[in-house]
Amino acid sequence: MRCGRSRCSRPADTVDDRTTLDDSTASTQSRRTVLQGIAATCAAGIGLTSVASATDSYTHYEDQYENVVNVVEAGADNTGSESITSVLEDERADNTLFVFPEGRYFMDKQFRFTGFENVGFVGDNATLVPANYYDFDGPQYRLFRLGVSYRPGKRLRFEGFEVDQTASDTGIRTIETYISERLEVRDVIIRGQHDSGTWGPGLFNITEPNGWGIVERFRAPDGGEWVDNTPMAGNRWRGPIGIEANQNRGTLEFRRCALGAFPNNGLYAAGGDGKIIVHGGYYSNSNGANVRVGGDNSEIRWPTVEIDDTRPEDKTQRGIRIENGREIEIYGAAVEISSPMPTSHAISVMNSCESARIANTRLQLEGSTVNHGIVISPDAGEVTIADTAITHETAGGYPLWIRNSDRSERVLAEYLTISGRAGDEGGFRDGIRCERDNCRFSHVEVIQHGRDGVDRNAIVNMAADLTVYRSKLRASQYPYIDIGSDALVRDSDLESSGGRHAVCLYPESHSPSFKKNRLVNGIRDLGATDVLTWENTY
Repeated sequence: MRCGRSRCSRPADTVDDRTTLDDSTASTQSRRTVLQGIAATCAAGIGLTSVASATDSYTHYEDQYENVVNVVEAGADNTGSESITSVLEDERADNTLFVFPEGRYFMDKQFRFTGFENVGFVGDNATLVPANYYDFDGPQYRLFRLGVSYRPGKRLRFEGFEVDQTASDTGIRTIETYISERLEVRDVIIRGQHDSGTWGPGLFNITEPNGWGIVERFRAPDGGEWVDNTPMAGNRWRGPIGIEANQNRGTLEFRRCALGAFPNNGLYAAGGDGKIIVHGGYYSNSNGANVRVGGDNSEIRWPTVEIDDTRPEDKTQRGIRIENGREIEIYGAAVEISSPMPTSHAISVMNSCESARIANTRLQLEGSTVNHGIVISPDAGEVTIADTAITHETAGGYPLWIRNSDRSERVLAEYLTISGRAGDEGGFRDGIRCERDNCRFSHVEVIQHGRDGVDRNAIVNMAADLTVYRSKLRASQYPYIDIGSDALVRDSDLESSGGRHAVCLYPESHSPSFKKNRLVNGIRDLGATDVLTWENTY
């Protein structure tokens, strides 16, 4: 049965991607201090100030399909009383646009369609209502499975649906796609916590290197429950992922998406060799990592990541994690962590990341637990950090930690500002901890006055061939400590607010050079060898 065309309108976008979070989250926005300098730009970037027009129609899509099916006219119940899956199966045909008029559409079984050329699903104020875990026809806990890895679809459109999961145990994956040429998913919002323990709300993959996809305004702000608190207890690890894209081979963009707290990563797009783009969006309180990205030339641009709540089961809540690729860029990110676990780094550059650039990014960390800002893993490749500010006010930790490595690719930090009053819990008392050879810090400002009178250092170097150039270092203990070799500090200003020396050289220090610096109270030499000083002011 082929039904007549009907006019479809796109559902209105929310004013703020975060407005569907709980009241406690909403109340925290008044105290947000992340990115004071770029807050307005970031808000615009993630769509917090824009509203999509409710009068935009889907009728202009109809010429792209041979058939247009109004699912209600085809027999689908739009009162939420009877499952519509069998109707969709009866109407399943290639080159078809399925139009869902206003109403509620109950589903208790997966709708599967693979190997198609061109299919679309669009909603006009349409709400999908999954059956609960016990009544859903498992184990295929998905509403829509569109393409599979070995038989993908070619072109897919999926737009304009609200998913009502507010009833207990109704967390069923909304959509899973494998598409070879073109994927467009827009304006999907999931209401209610994903609490059945099944797969998370969305999985998206482009199967061909020349393929392209966009997932725009896909939002699951109420997050997911830990699996041991669901009907799937004991059958899975941790629980659902918010959005998954781990077999992507093409270019796949996530634009202005929003995810609440999921137990097994928020956006997890690190397993494929394609390019991932994250543009804007709001990601909060997920365990594992809130934004986890891999793939050559991938980009994370203008997202806001906030961690202000930790559940008893949470073990690590990293802000952004990059891995599995080269030339990965983070640009314009805002990460605020006020409820840290000890390993909840704001940004993690993992061992499998061959090269990365972090620029125009602002990090704010606070709380009563040790936490670190940017952590570069031992086997990571070349990393550049530019035009970035880190405010660090935790009980201890390193705002920048360049971990011990046998690799010689340079880590460059330029125009980096580190500030805030942190503690020294666990012995983590340094603004920059440099354990890797061939690092360069240019035009950096590190201010480490310490919380409640504790001793903090600005830079501690434990490696070879470090250069510090035109920088300002302030610390309650020592602005600069050297335990490495062949370091050069030049044209910089070093002063201890605690009345200590500007520089402390340990016996392990070999051939350090200090040229044209202002070194308040001079150098404390505990037995270094071949120290060179030239035209310094003391």
